[in-house]
Amino acid sequence: MTLRQAQDGADVLDRVRFDANGLLPAIIQEESTKDVLMLGYMDAEALRRTLTEGRVTFWSRSRREYWRKGDTSGHVQHVRGASLDCDGDTILVTVHQVGPACHTGAHACFDVDPLTPVLG
Repeated sequence: MTLRQAQDGADVLDRVRFDANGLLPAIIQEESTKDVLMLGYMDAEALRRTLTEGRVTFWSRSRREYWRKGDTSGHVQHVRGASLDCDGDTILVTVHQVGPACHTGAHACFDVDPLTPVLG
């Protein structure tokens, strides 16, 4: 079975639904803790690199270029798994995170500004 095939042999990547800008939201989750670390965006090439090179690659919407998490900080994300959601319009990438995931130095991007919602 290849990266592209589901257990039934179907080509999973054929189900990817990129948005109007050619991007796919990528949720990054720590393998050991299941913590959601961050959200980034991938185009088809960033997705290909992520699935074939073992390191997470994103498309920077602001810089308009590819970036691989950790190339400048050393806080790399080693791919441990990946799956599409049921609609094929979001990917969950499970990683082994080295160091903090957030550029602020926080463990996860969602640790920076916690909110206090009313619980129902």
